[in-house]
Amino acid sequence: MSSEYKNFGDFLNQKRLEKKISYRELAKVLDVSAPYISDIEKGRRNAPSMEKLEKLATCFSLTEDEKALMFDLAGKQKDSIAPDLPNYIKNNDYVASALRTARDLGADENDWQTFIDDLKRRKG
Repeated sequence: MSSEYKNFGDFLNQKRLEKKISYRELAKVLDVSAPYISDIEKGRRNAPSMEKLEKLATCFSLTEDEKALMFDLAGKQKDSIAPDLPNYIKNNDYVASALRTARDLGADENDWQTFIDDLKRRKG
């Protein structure tokens, strides 16, 4: 994942500043304390729950790409996958099968991009 953000905290900080939202204002939206927001931005706490990430997406008016990036950064910070994906993977056995097949065959970024482009052409 390439990004202009170093980590989730950096993403949160930059988006908050772009929108000119104070720690207190954002804390109120998320129903947390202002120091909690500061701790996340400084990397002292992990990214918040999926519910709070959804609130952030709304508060910051994120595009779908920005929202996906936020989820990716949140997952990476927790040394996990993006929090919007586990239920999709769990509820669709073919997704896990596709991931294993790609892994076993050594699919690279170009293979996945071809797959994504093909899906978008067929569904879009």
